[in-house]
Order: sequence, then C-alpha cells, then structure tokens
Amino acid sequence: MALVRKGSAQWNGDLKAGKGTVTVQSGTFDAQYSYKSRFEEGTGTNPEELIGAAHAGCYSMALANTLAEAGHTPDSIRTTAKVKMEGLKITEVLLETEGSVPGLDAAEFQGYAEDAKKNCPVSQALAALDIKLDAKLV
Repeated sequence: MALVRKGSAQWNGDLKAGKGTVTVQSGTFDAQYSYKSRFEEGTGTNPEELIGAAHAGCYSMALANTLAEAGHTPDSIRTTAKVKMEGLKITEVLLETEGSVPGLDAAEFQGYAEDAKKNCPVSQALAALDIKLDAKLV
C-alpha cells in the first residue's frame, strides 16, 4: 500500500519583499519563510533546512532499523543533515551522525552507517546530490 504525505506552502508578494508559510499534513508544523530566512539570516524557516530535517529523521530511523535487524538495537542515534546551497542549487548534504550502540566497535558502526545512507528513502530521493557521511560511535 502506497503512502502519500503532504506538505503545503503559500507565498504572497514578490521574491524579495514577499513572505510565505509552510505546513505539513499532520498539523504539527506551521512556519513562516521569506527571502531573508532563505538567503540571509532572517526569521523563519527555509526549504533547505526542511530537507535537512527530513533527511536527518529518515536517516536516523534507517540506521536504527539496520542496526536492530543485525541484532544491535541502538540506545540512541542522533543525526544532523547539513544541506549546502551554492547560488540557486543544492549541491551537497553532509550527514553527521552519532550512535550509542552497545557491543559494536567503530568499524562495525561505520559499515552499518554507510548501509543506512544507501538505503534511506530520503537519501535515495536526493541521489543527484553529493551525500557525505561522518559517523561516530559514542
């Protein structure tokens, strides 16, 4: 059965002076965005940090699942996804993840982390980008 998830946005005005809002289907997130929040340091969110949050969330779940399926249930996985934008093009994502996983050494953790990067649905959707990984066992 296919799942369909929905995000919505509304924009009012021109690019530089306008502003908008983004929301998610569940109603748990509703935020403003603007030219300044995207290209400068203004108040509000932007598409790149939303992509980062989605990627970090998906990757953390994928890694937890990969580890658990191999018999190594993690105590915790914490991931930050840094989305790089050059000009008007998103070029790279750096996944920085830390995992607390009893019974694993750093090399084993690295292998599971790489596997999760390859199989995470959001990583697959962003495959046109350079996705880098910095994984640490803590």
